[in-house]
Amino acid sequence: MKITVIVVGKTSDKPIISLMEDYQKRLKHYIKLNWIEIPDYKNRGKVSSEELKKIEGQSILAKLQPGDELVLLDEKGQEFTSSEFSKYFRKKMNSGLKNLVFVVGGAYGFSDEVYDRAKGKVAFSKMTFPHQLIRVFILEQIYRGFTIIRGEPYHHE
Repeated sequence: MKITVIVVGKTSDKPIISLMEDYQKRLKHYIKLNWIEIPDYKNRGKVSSEELKKIEGQSILAKLQPGDELVLLDEKGQEFTSSEFSKYFRKKMNSGLKNLVFVVGGAYGFSDEVYDRAKGKVAFSKMTFPHQLIRVFILEQIYRGFTIIRGEPYHHE
């Protein structure tokens, strides 16, 4: 199984970039990870939030293949413990899924078309976090999940 993470917008925050690169490097030992950044829409100040969600949604959907399973990182999604998240990965791998795609949306969330295409939603908390930090959170939790699957000493319960 491959995991793809799609994020809307870029980050220029060096400490966040460093953490992301560290977890991407670590993940190479477990899975193939595909990281896709969708550039911010250049005229975002000239369109409504609904129009912006549609534009971003079209860009997200254009990156998907027919067999991809789309999971949105959404505050109204299902919450997992880290151990439960590792079981989620194991179940997806055992199902024969080729590509599990997580998406971090833009500031206003997702368009209806993206919600319609999604097979699930995952929340890291009921709290709202900056999208830049969620990039690190998803990478770390994927890494943690695979260390749990392999019985490695990274996670402690």
